[in-house]
Amino acid sequence: MKKILLTALFLIMNTALFAKSNDIWIAFENEDADLIGYKDKNGVIKIEPKFIVGAGKFENIMAVVEETYDNKWNSYYLTKTGKTAGKDSLYYFDNNPDCESEGFIRFRDHKTDKAGMLNKDGDIVIPAEYSDLTRVRNGMIIALKDAVKKYSGEHYTWTGGQELLIDTSNNILIDNFPYDDNLNFFSIKKTKTPHSDPIRKSFLARDGYYWSFIDFKKEFKNWLTNDLLVNLTRKKLLNASHNTIVWEYGTWDSTEYLRGENSRAEFINNNFEILKAGLLEILDPNYDYFISRDSLNTLIYEAGFEKYFNNCGEFKDWIYPVMTIVISHTNGNDFTQNFYEFLRTDKGYKLISAAIRNANLRI
Repeated sequence: MKKILLTALFLIMNTALFAKSNDIWIAFENEDADLIGYKDKNGVIKIEPKFIVGAGKFENIMAVVEETYDNKWNSYYLTKTGKTAGKDSLYYFDNNPDCESEGFIRFRDHKTDKAGMLNKDGDIVIPAEYSDLTRVRNGMIIALKDAVKKYSGEHYTWTGGQELLIDTSNNILIDNFPYDDNLNFFSIKKTKTPHSDPIRKSFLARDGYYWSFIDFKKEFKNWLTNDLLVNLTRKKLLNASHNTIVWEYGTWDSTEYLRGENSRAEFINNNFEILKAGLLEILDPNYDYFISRDSLNTLIYEAGFEKYFNNCGEFKDWIYPVMTIVISHTNGNDFTQNFYEFLRTDKGYKLISAAIRNANLRI
């Protein structure tokens, strides 16, 4: 009887420790900085350091790895209520376990090499029947089914298979939905015919409507050429810039470049004519340029940029991509490229950095 009472007391205490909470727990390290635990917003320890791998922030569910007493690794998903799921079924991408997105997280059955999805309670909502899945984006997932891995050394690509757009209940929304990293899934519109907006891509869904999504690259180029660069003024560029701007510059014969960071007012007011001339080069057919979709550098952008990263410190480029303008120049045998980076924010695209390789900036 005493043993039963002690067991019951342990279960009650454990349940209380992991009780459902709306606050986000923050990771912290032990004194040796080799194990991770979690504290709540008031600094109260909710989980003592015991994980080798864990998210930077614990919202609802996360992938964890801990070392067992026999020096082996135990990997699983942990929920805020203390429930464990998906033992030895972590989904990895680029050597990092998956991170929660909209209350869902991917897992992989390593016996079948198929991917599925768990909800925030650790329940399987999408069975492991797909070759691969994207993270949840506005309740939608691009799924790849019956594809084959093609290896090149340690890396691989998928070949063949069927691409689908599904929801978090595993319902097929759109057949033959090709993977496209430039689509903004939070811009969805449903129309009876393909959408006429040239910055949108339309797909015929199973409900009989055409679902369209904004293409980030088309959106950015349209804004750049039809808005920002039309009668570009100092005020327009200031309004289209982040609070601080990272810069880099040098001359044609530079072997090293100077780097720094200034407020947008100081940087743009001191260098407006150089910036204006450089950006307007994309409208000149004599210059070669292209636009690439990139990510924020976590080593540079930290304070003030927290909202642009998920609980695992990964850049949320499916919502806030960085668009980089790369303009090439030649001077005899010399070749340089200027870079202008614009971050997509809730208030539009904002200039966050400029690398001018053929001019002297004033800082």
